[in-house]
Amino acid sequence: MRGELTAKGRATRRRIVEGAAEVLRERGVVATTLDDVLARTRTSKSQLFHYFPSGKDELLVAVARFEAGQVLADQEPHLGRLDSWEAWARWRDAVVERYEEQGDQCPLGSLLHRIGRTTPGTRAIVTGLLRTWQESLAAGIRALQAADLLPGDVDVETRAAALLAAIQGGVSILLSTGESGHLRAALDQSIADLRRDGDPARPRATAG
Repeated sequence: MRGELTAKGRATRRRIVEGAAEVLRERGVVATTLDDVLARTRTSKSQLFHYFPSGKDELLVAVARFEAGQVLADQEPHLGRLDSWEAWARWRDAVVERYEEQGDQCPLGSLLHRIGRTTPGTRAIVTGLLRTWQESLAAGIRALQAADLLPGDVDVETRAAALLAAIQGGVSILLSTGESGHLRAALDQSIADLRRDGDPARPRATAG
């Protein structure tokens, strides 16, 4: 599709993507046909190809981008308000609840597997998701520093990267086993490690 969309066009395209996401979650990527999407979104074939000229694969990339956005949206408003230990606990619960509800089926992972990670745009979806997620965690750690709940010498970027890696490891195990215990442990331990850094009784390294 070429050119800028009107507001109505953007709304129509969004309706198609969101409707397709619903069908794909219900039926799976392999079993879903364009006719299924047309029926769910009440869209004609000509209209669908107007917004997605390359057909199903182009639509799947758009849905993958939507699902990546949902990963972060499902953590809000907590992810954007990590300025107290209570806020971190609420965010932790939201993450666990989100992935327990999802279970051992990952819509984003299934889409990327179907499309292929070498398809133009797919790698950017994953890297964009992880970058934004890590930036949000780093912002939360800095908010703790600003609130004097963490010392200024905490390596923010390393802690945020390690926390994200721990979450992804827990999610991977959940997808393999259907069990969320490792995800819970990863989050609990990572937050506990942060809190220990904020313990005023903990000895600090000194120069010299």
